[in-house]
Amino acid sequence: MVRILDKAAVQPRSRFNLANSVTIRRSPARTVLATVVIRIPVVNSRPNRVDLVATVGVRGVTGIAQILFRVFRDGVQIFNTLQGIESTGSEQNYAVTFQAEDRNVRPGAHIYTVTAENRMAGTRADIVGPISFSALAVRTRS
Repeated sequence: MVRILDKAAVQPRSRFNLANSVTIRRSPARTVLATVVIRIPVVNSRPNRVDLVATVGVRGVTGIAQILFRVFRDGVQIFNTLQGIESTGSEQNYAVTFQAEDRNVRPGAHIYTVTAENRMAGTRADIVGPISFSALAVRTRS
């Protein structure tokens, strides 16, 4: 049995929209996609885990971009995944979904942020939506 400690979710973009696209910045710069705050209580909160799930709508514009998605807790990277995004002449629109788990988080308020960056020069990929990011903090069995 687990006990829910906190939950948070944001949906900065609720649908696919080409007219409102944003180009993913080239590494080492990052495009911030979403942020949530999770509060871990001081009493009876360990052991615990925070389950994080993100979905990001991406469109390939030129070449085959390599998009590095990162998740940070309080500015420190805790997870990353790399996704190839093709463009013209192939699939162009992607809904990239990934999940991460953060274990034994100390008590207090923690800021979780998901970002994207393009690791491949000469390519372009855009955020076209939707974007959603959720976090669920639970106390687990020891």
